[in-house]
Amino acid sequence: MASSSAGFVAGLTAAAVATVGFLGWQASATAPAALGSAKPTVPPAVSASKAARDGDDPTKLPGGTGTGPRVVYALDDDRVWLVDQGEKVVRTFRVEPGTVDPAPGVYLVSSRSNAITGTDGVPVEHVVRFASVNGVVIGFSAEAGAAAQPADDGVKTGGIRETREDGDAMWRFATIGQRVVVIR
Repeated sequence: MASSSAGFVAGLTAAAVATVGFLGWQASATAPAALGSAKPTVPPAVSASKAARDGDDPTKLPGGTGTGPRVVYALDDDRVWLVDQGEKVVRTFRVEPGTVDPAPGVYLVSSRSNAITGTDGVPVEHVVRFASVNGVVIGFSAEAGAAAQPADDGVKTGGIRETREDGDAMWRFATIGQRVVVIR
């Protein structure tokens, strides 16, 4: 009897492994090709140098950030713009960057988490990840239940912190595959 139970369990295990393998293959076959890429691409419409700014209105979207729906993140200004299909800025806000910045370029949102603990030990929500630099994952997030705080300089963090309201807006806007344009 023991040998027939072992055979039954082995058969179930083999079926489960085959099913998981098939589902993994199916998911990879239907995912966008660039989704797993954490390396930036810079199309001709996006300049890797400092984008032109409007000195009278720092909230105005800088030129040279491409077209179509996108998240624009200005490293030097610590500001984000959410731009819709019609080239309208639907929201702009300041952020508190982590200690590690992504290189200027164009990325795709690669993963999201509703709630996790950040690398600095702070509970965060609405995490939108789009890059990785030397093993440090870069993404937008909001502290759960608190206002954005500066990152501890002793910890390498890629969390770009937003207020909860801005984090909610980012969460609704930046779904998997959404472009994130990083400029100086």
